[in-house]
Amino acid sequence: MEEKNGSTKTYLETLTLGVSKLLETSPGVTDVNFREKQPAERHMIVSWELKNKCMLPEDLKNFYLMTDGFHMTWSVKFDDYSIQLGSMVINSISKLNRLGSSSMYSLPNAPSLADLDDDIEEQEREKPHFDSRNLIFELDSCNGYGKVCLVYKVSKAGVLLPDTEIWFLDRALYWHFITDTFTAYYRLLITHLGLPQWQYTFTSYGVSPQTKQWFNMYKPVTFNPVLLSEETEAFLNNLDPSKVFKSKCKTPVIKKKLPAQPPGSQKGHTSTVTSKRPTRK
Repeated sequence: MEEKNGSTKTYLETLTLGVSKLLETSPGVTDVNFREKQPAERHMIVSWELKNKCMLPEDLKNFYLMTDGFHMTWSVKFDDYSIQLGSMVINSISKLNRLGSSSMYSLPNAPSLADLDDDIEEQEREKPHFDSRNLIFELDSCNGYGKVCLVYKVSKAGVLLPDTEIWFLDRALYWHFITDTFTAYYRLLITHLGLPQWQYTFTSYGVSPQTKQWFNMYKPVTFNPVLLSEETEAFLNNLDPSKVFKSKCKTPVIKKKLPAQPPGSQKGHTSTVTSKRPTRK
């Protein structure tokens, strides 16, 4: 990674929850690249919401107001060659496209995604559908091995429900639930270091043997479903993702002026101003 000034490095470490610094000091890791993106303009978000007739979740909206998408990669060195291994991606607002709204092919009468859908439920949660029951948007194309999607539900009365979910769509068009919120998904993306096919840890068939080898080298407990939640929770206890996704529109604080007291009335009362004393080393 190119040398950056202090403010840019602080921004990077905050956005990546400190993982960028961890990668830079990991053995064998090279070429940690982060594509810095400008914040999305508010009118772009409003335009997206009007076009798709739905409101972005507040945490995802605040994320776009801080950076219009996210792209970070890192490589490992073998002999004299460097190969890209980790990839962390969140599509920009302009590439947050809806799935299932058009045919898969350009041939006449070709099946759409809705035609290939089924109503077989194999999970406790109702899986997404490509028809009018859901609105589905692509957050990450996962380098071709699936898609991470933001999913809205539509009630039987045709009303769009406010709560969203994050699901993984594999190449066989099977759905796998990941988490309830974008913030939680972002945490998982960072804590898994963007390792190849890490989303398959949330499927019934799990990750490939090759992927397990990468996990053993760079994150041994990631693929273990028993330790996954404990590890992620322990990692996040020292972080505050709400500061990453905070909105730039701050609510003004109105300071109330206290009524003046007579000089004699202050006797016997403890001051609310705490004095700062130097810390003893």
